[in-house]
Amino acid sequence: MSAEVEGVPVTALKRHAELSELVEDARWRYYVLDDPTVSDAQFDTWFRELLELEESYPSLQTPDSPTQKVGAPVSGDFVKVDHLARMESLDNAFNEADMAAWMARAERLAEGDPGPYLCELKIDGLAIALVYRDGRLERGATRGDGRTGDDVTANVRTIKGVPHRLKGDDIPSLVEVRGEVYIPVEDFKKLNEQLVDDGKAPFANPRNSAAGTLRQKDPRITAQRPLRMIVHGIGVWEGAAEPQAQSAVYDRLHEFGLPVSDLYKVVANLTEINEFIEHYRVHRHDPAYEIDGVVVKIDDFRTQRELGSTSRAPRWAIAYKYPPEEVNTKLTDIQVGVGRTGRVTPYAVMEPVVVAGSTVERATLHNAAIVVKKGVLIGDTVVLRKAGDVIPEIVGPVTALRDGSEREFVMPTHCPECGTELAYEKEGDADLRCPNARGCPAQIRERLYFAAGRYALDVEGLGYVAATALSQPLPPQEPVVHTEADLFDLTLEQLIPIKSVVRDMESGLPKIDLKTGEQKVVNLFSNKDGNPSQLALLLIDELDKAKQVPLWRILVALSIRHIGPPTARALADAMRSIDAIADASVEELSAVEGIGPQVATTIHEWFQVDWHREIIARWRSAGVRMEDEPAPEKGPQILEGHTFVVTGTLDGFTRDSAAEAITTRGGKVASSVSKKTSFVIAGENAGSKYDKAITLGVPILDVTGFHTLLNEGPEAATAAATTPEQ
Repeated sequence: MSAEVEGVPVTALKRHAELSELVEDARWRYYVLDDPTVSDAQFDTWFRELLELEESYPSLQTPDSPTQKVGAPVSGDFVKVDHLARMESLDNAFNEADMAAWMARAERLAEGDPGPYLCELKIDGLAIALVYRDGRLERGATRGDGRTGDDVTANVRTIKGVPHRLKGDDIPSLVEVRGEVYIPVEDFKKLNEQLVDDGKAPFANPRNSAAGTLRQKDPRITAQRPLRMIVHGIGVWEGAAEPQAQSAVYDRLHEFGLPVSDLYKVVANLTEINEFIEHYRVHRHDPAYEIDGVVVKIDDFRTQRELGSTSRAPRWAIAYKYPPEEVNTKLTDIQVGVGRTGRVTPYAVMEPVVVAGSTVERATLHNAAIVVKKGVLIGDTVVLRKAGDVIPEIVGPVTALRDGSEREFVMPTHCPECGTELAYEKEGDADLRCPNARGCPAQIRERLYFAAGRYALDVEGLGYVAATALSQPLPPQEPVVHTEADLFDLTLEQLIPIKSVVRDMESGLPKIDLKTGEQKVVNLFSNKDGNPSQLALLLIDELDKAKQVPLWRILVALSIRHIGPPTARALADAMRSIDAIADASVEELSAVEGIGPQVATTIHEWFQVDWHREIIARWRSAGVRMEDEPAPEKGPQILEGHTFVVTGTLDGFTRDSAAEAITTRGGKVASSVSKKTSFVIAGENAGSKYDKAITLGVPILDVTGFHTLLNEGPEAATAAATTPEQ
């Protein structure tokens, strides 16, 4: 672009030219090659900056600008066809202010409230247009540049759920429908696994896999892959009475046998629009397909026509984009960490990147087989996502950006922390383990941290840094805690001199001071004058309190494999003492409700190990209670046969006491909500479990209803429950 454009600074001209090139290249790779090298979030950032430049300097907005184009040029591999009506793109909103601005503009143009509005999910797939003439499928074409697309009719005919002939009465003589082609998430995972098994590069995400599949030259290959489609609009409708609203069109298209989503809702105002957006922000992973936002449309067709379109997008619709769950970053290394049971887990070390609102630089890779299945190499640019908005997960590599410097990950043969040779416990296991359970510093550290957790001893002050300090102080000092046996013998005199290297919670590796390049060292348990710190005093006090925890918590704290809180409770209720459990046979353990032969064998074998018995003996000597009171006589089992989930803060109950109140009356407490859940007990700040109950129509009790349940039973509680509409 010339530097002589009047009134435009040279810096703005240069930046506009640079952004235009970046956006055009990204579109080509996304729409034509199906092999993007930048994330959606990066593209959106570039595009918004381009729009802002053109708003500031209108002379930059020419017909050739990327902001005035839709999609990308068509590829050279298929016959080109013109769409019967232009396929437009959508403007984007990223927050409530953007939505309010769109609404205000629509109200101004319509000279009043243009509602109602139709809200639907924005599927992350490939845009497609299908033409039906006299009820028969005549053509399928990609969006292309909005006016011309690639003819992929032969491949469209293989998509399950797309009818070759429309059914029903009053079918238009000519209708063009628009929609998204996608691959369901679960099918995408299976497809990638098969590609890796066949020695081929996996797809980075479901959208790429759908696009690549639809553009196969051989329809037989397309037919073997699980493509699906959802129709979300029309371009042309002739020869039959046309519905007058978007929602009415969906009803008609469904009657014709076309695949239409049922996850849409017609709402009255901006408040209800925002509620729909927030609902699917929380439940983003509930649909079978990937979504990246919500599309909001004015429902009435006459109003749509009155509002019209800009050069690239309709004024009567907008796409609300959720914060990116998928971003690209550099995989700088693959290292391994050692867990409390000795399992050695590879994890990715990446250049820090913000995804779903938080900075991520590590992600688990589970085991060596998963590394191979994902097809990632050290040095790759990888696609990173937040699975369920929580757990960082590498989806796969961006193979187009490889330059030959990448290298394969090789699983170590020896433990990175104690040097013991790694081994599989039995043939066919997926996980390598360090067999040095007693002496491996990593395993001791992880078990200490786990023992102090909420569902075990619940010791405040024994966090990850403290557990590291106790088990791995700075040499030449010896560890204060060699095994869990030492835990309850700790004294302030032992704690005061400890200095420790700070370690990362995910990997267990030392943290480095970025200024000095040296390992970060802390002295947690003493202050500057050499007296015990508040943390040291707190830890000793908390350990003293923990000596009186119920037996089931002791069982969890021992890190016996397969023993979580439910199994520990069942064991404690049935046996009442640690000695009874230690002396029980496999058959006796198997008789406990919820414990099968395999778990019973694991428990029995754990108690046969000398140093395990030493832990119990030392804890007992230190005053830890190793038995529960005799089981009280059972009261009326009024909750027998019912399952409950407790969430939030209940006035007058802890989570444990609420669970105990239920189980002593014969009920069962589950950790997750399902259709089999009888009631959800919801206190203040109830989270996703409350939302799941609403989705499934499970009755919800507040604390008053909970008291009714405990005193009068389920039938009386039903009257006090809130029953969501299903």
